[in-house]
Amino acid sequence: MVTAEQAFEAKKLASRYGVPGKVAARYRMAGYEVEMISDDPGAPVHFRAWKRRESLAVRVYWSSGKVPASIVEDLASSAEGKGRPVLVLYGAGPRVSEELLAKAKELGVSVRRVRPS
Repeated sequence: MVTAEQAFEAKKLASRYGVPGKVAARYRMAGYEVEMISDDPGAPVHFRAWKRRESLAVRVYWSSGKVPASIVEDLASSAEGKGRPVLVLYGAGPRVSEELLAKAKELGVSVRRVRPS
């Protein structure tokens, strides 16, 4: 169940930070505390999310085309000490290859896809 405060904060995140804010809003609605780090498309980590003992460092990728392997490497290196790295693919545009999935698994990066609502 979502409280009115969570819904208000989620709406603020979505309007203020663009696509990374929309993804952060979904995490907020799921009960995570969220701290925005950057809304720059080239940033290695866009926001941190934590709930109970779980801490996540989240990078949102929304450009069309093939996702470069450097995205996963940058996320894994910059997420050290900030939480478990998560790469969120927003929309149907980003495409993932088998090599990228293998690299992500090797580096411990979770890959998730979020569809726009």
